[in-house]
Amino acid sequence: MHTLYGIKNCDTVKKARLWLDENAIAYRFHDYRVDGLTYQQLMDFDAQLGWETLLNRSSTSWRQLSDEQKSSLTQSTAVQLMLNTPTLIKRPLLQTDNTLLIGFKAEVYRTELL
Repeated sequence: MHTLYGIKNCDTVKKARLWLDENAIAYRFHDYRVDGLTYQQLMDFDAQLGWETLLNRSSTSWRQLSDEQKSSLTQSTAVQLMLNTPTLIKRPLLQTDNTLLIGFKAEVYRTELL
């Protein structure tokens, strides 16, 4: 079964969930705020996608960081920030048996899942 990671009130996550439901694709929803996220989970995502891809630079949480925090990011500091503030992680993240998809594009989901 697939796992969809995100935050339940995110519009893009809602679109992904609707698409999965409409296409009868079984998945488990993992809400960062409710279910949390472990360091190991985030490191697994980082190994597949890279922390720079995972980091949501268009989020309100990103805009609230200081210029110093933004300019001095390393893998270690970025991972710690994402663990402390999960809204800094791009969403949704769909984990399938063999890949990790970031964001939602119906054509990508169709290609990968149908």
